[in-house]
Amino acid sequence: MATLHLLGTGAAASDGSRTTTMLAVELGAELVLVDCGGDAAQRLLSHGLSPRSLSALILTHEHADHVAGFPLLLERMWLEGRREPLDVYGIERAVSQAKRVHDTFDVSAWPGYPELRYHTVPCREGALVLETGSLRVTATPGEHAVPCVGLRFEDLDDGGVLAYSGDTAYQSAIVRMARGADLLVHEATDEPPMHSRPEEAGRVAREAGVQQLVLVHLPPGFDEGDGLLRAQAVFANTSAGVDGARVSF
Repeated sequence: MATLHLLGTGAAASDGSRTTTMLAVELGAELVLVDCGGDAAQRLLSHGLSPRSLSALILTHEHADHVAGFPLLLERMWLEGRREPLDVYGIERAVSQAKRVHDTFDVSAWPGYPELRYHTVPCREGALVLETGSLRVTATPGEHAVPCVGLRFEDLDDGGVLAYSGDTAYQSAIVRMARGADLLVHEATDEPPMHSRPEEAGRVAREAGVQQLVLVHLPPGFDEGDGLLRAQAVFANTSAGVDGARVSF
C-alpha cells in the first residue's frame, strides 16, 4: 500500500498554518516528491523522510511556489551525503524553469554533487512520466495561467490509485485522469478562472467516481470559511488538507 504525505497544502499566499502545496508519494523503496517549494527539505524531514532518499522529483509547472526551492533542496541533499543522480521530471517549461533557478548557483566546486537528469514529459493527456516495478505515473494537462499538469499515481502491486489535479480550473481532462481513483487531491484556491472553486473540486470527484477527496492549495482563512462545506455539498467524502497529514491509498 502506498502512502501520500501532505508536505504542504497552502496556496502561493496562505496563512501560518500551511506552506505551499507539495506532496510526497512513498511506496516501498520509492519516494517521489511532487513540486518543490522553498522548505521542501524541512517538510520531508518533518515526515520522517530523508531528502537524500528521494527517487525522483516531478514538477507540475513553472510557478515559483512549485519550483523555487529546487536549488536549496539539492544543497541540503548534498550536505547530507547524497551523491547519486536525481531524476527530475516535468513538462518542458517547468523543467526549464527549475534548471534556470538551479543554475543561478555555482556548484562546480562542490565535490560529488549529484548529477541532475532532466526528463521532459509531453504536455498531453495520459503522458507517461515514469514507471518502476511498483509505481506508474502519468500526466494530464489542466487549465492554468501557464502550462500545468495533474498526475495519476498507480500502485502496480496493490492497485491503489492517487490522482492530483495540479493547479487548474475545472477541467474535463482531469476528471478522466482521476477516474476511479481511491484518492483525489484537488486544488481549491477559489480564484477562477485559473484555479478551482471548492465546489468544482467536488464536481471533479463526483464525476470521476473517486472514493475520497482532499482539498489543497488552500488560501488564507480557508478553515474559517465555507469552502469545505461547499465542496461537501457536491461530494460528501471531502476533507481539507492539513500540512503533516498522511493518507494511504
